[in-house]
Amino acid sequence: MAIIVGGIGASHSPTIGFAKDTHKQADPAWAPIFAGFAEIREWVRRQRIDVIFTIYNDHITSFFFDHYSAFCLGIDDQYVAADEGGGARAVAPARAHAALARHIGAALVADEFDMSFFQGKPLDHGCLSPLGMLADAEGPWQGAIVPLQVGVLQLPIPNARRCYKLGKSLRRAIESYPEDLRVAVMATGGLSHQVHGERAGFLNPAWDEEFLDLLESAPEKLVEMRLAEYALLGGMEGAEVIMWLIMRGALSDKVRCTHRATYAPSVTNIATLVFEDTGTAPDEAANAAYRAHIGYELEGAQNVPGTHPFTLERSLANYRLNDFLHRLIEPAHRARFLGDFDGLAAQFGLSAEECALVKGHQWLEMVRRGVSFFVLEKMAAVLGLSNPELYASFRGETLEEFLATRQQPITYSVAGLVEA
Repeated sequence: MAIIVGGIGASHSPTIGFAKDTHKQADPAWAPIFAGFAEIREWVRRQRIDVIFTIYNDHITSFFFDHYSAFCLGIDDQYVAADEGGGARAVAPARAHAALARHIGAALVADEFDMSFFQGKPLDHGCLSPLGMLADAEGPWQGAIVPLQVGVLQLPIPNARRCYKLGKSLRRAIESYPEDLRVAVMATGGLSHQVHGERAGFLNPAWDEEFLDLLESAPEKLVEMRLAEYALLGGMEGAEVIMWLIMRGALSDKVRCTHRATYAPSVTNIATLVFEDTGTAPDEAANAAYRAHIGYELEGAQNVPGTHPFTLERSLANYRLNDFLHRLIEPAHRARFLGDFDGLAAQFGLSAEECALVKGHQWLEMVRRGVSFFVLEKMAAVLGLSNPELYASFRGETLEEFLATRQQPITYSVAGLVEA
């Protein structure tokens, strides 16, 4: 089973990525940053960490205000660097552990956290600045990540207590995963800083040291603090340190601090921290009971005849095809779909099998594969087909046979065409 070896705390300022990309290791103004991350890198190597569960916030790069979630878990199998305005950083894609991510996602939902999930999105400096510092002369870090994006830039946001509770649930989720993995939980962001308004440039190193003291020995005091107190003491953007309480909640009550450093060269107090977990893992009976809890709500649904639950696993496996069909909401995509299907399919990297499914209108086979009905009805609308024609096809019936089973023989589609 998976075990939590410890927790990592690390600032995620773009300063860090800039220092690495421009080779500032020997520059006295930048050297303390590298020294702190060298301690983390050595600890990760020494502890043989397989997966780092990475808690970060995106900086309005991949996540915009048109849909802004509190807790959004990545379920992809790799992540590339985002373009944050000046071109994407030249860094290798981060490898991910998609199966562990799905397990954690199911566990957090079972524990009544209203999770969102993402895939197909690049990662910005919130995740990649600290992660990139784990690389060495041999290349990028060889382990895997599971990223959790926390929405802390548009109020209201989760409070400190909610983050700490999520960490407690995260511990149960990781420990109940049946594969043998050594996992570290890394919280990013902070410490004190403010980057907007007349208070831009605010720092409070004294509060930062107190925060790290409390995080180690009395996190319950941090849990009681209001967001306004975090903003007053650490700056409005510095309030993102509530994400560190997710990491702390995932660790044992008593931890061993093996590294701690802060450095405030400019507008952010950059911190690096390592806590080693001192708790004992639950026995397998407890893990089995928790796994049953995770699966309780949907147990048996997969066995209902003619039913194909759209799970995170099927979503990831068929993301490319679902994305291709979802884009039929765009007029230009629709036009190419109808007039240059082969060229459009090649542009999106569809396989020969996927092309055959779409061109052959193999509705049931696509559902069985893991294509969402709600993109298929968009495809049907583009082709001038009604929803009942899809239902009939699924059942192996003609439209007339299907309509004969309804109280009223009506046809309709999401394009708004209704025919009685």
